Amino acid sequence: MQLENSVALVTGANRGLGRHFAAQLLQRGATVYAAARRPETIDLPGVIPVCLDITDPAAVARAAELAGDATVLINNAGTSRGAGLLDGDLDEIRAEMETHYFGTLAVTRAFAPVLERNGGGAVLNVLSVLSWVHPAPFGAYAAAKAAEWAQSNALRDLLAPRGITVSALHVGFMDTDMAAGVPAEQKVDPAVVAKLALDGVEAGRPEIVADDFSRTVKAGLSTALQD
Repeated sequence: MQLENSVALVTGANRGLGRHFAAQLLQRGATVYAAARRPETIDLPGVIPVCLDITDPAAVARAAELAGDATVLINNAGTSRGAGLLDGDLDEIRAEMETHYFGTLAVTRAFAPVLERNGGGAVLNVLSVLSWVHPAPFGAYAAAKAAEWAQSNALRDLLAPRGITVSALHVGFMDTDMAAGVPAEQKVDPAVVAKLALDGVEAGRPEIVADDFSRTVKAGLSTALQD
C-alpha cells in the first residue's frame, strides 16, 4: 500500500524506533497518531499525540475510537525487564508477555475493524531476532517475541481476506535506550531500520529482516541443535 495520504497509528512513538517511524511517516505524507503511555513526552511536531498503554483495554478502546480513520497500525511498543526465567520475578516475566503478546494482540483486535472499515490497510509488528534465537539471559523477552511472531503469522492469514496485510520486522540491537548497554559496533541505526520497514510495508512484504545479524540467524534456523 502507499503510505502517502495514509493515516497511521504508531505505538511507543515517543522515543527510539517508534519516533523514527512517526517522523518518517510524516515525511512520506501520512497523518500520524503518535501513541505513548505519557503523551506529554512526544516532542515531534506534526503528529497527533495519543495516550495509550497497550496493556490497558480501556486505553486501547479509546485509541481505536480516536484514530477511527487509521489505515496503518505499527505495533512498536515494547519493554525489556531482564528477568531470568528460573530466578526472576514472575510478575516481570508476565509483563513481557502482557506487552509483547497480549498488548500487541489487543491493539490489533481493536484496529482491525477500523482498517477494514477504511478500505483495508497494513499492520506492522516490530519483532526481534530474539523471535528466532533464545539466549538464556534474554529468555523472558525472547519467549514473548517468539509468541508475537507466531501471532503475526496467524493474523496474516486471518486479516488478508479483509484487505489488511501483516508485516513482521526482525532486527537485532538498535542504537536506542533499550540497548544502551550494548557496544556501539553491535548496534544498527534505528532510522535505517524504520526506512527498511516502511519500504517493506509499502511493498506488502510479510517479513522484513533489517540487519545482517538477523539474516544470519534466519539462515541458520534449520541447523541442528548442538549438544
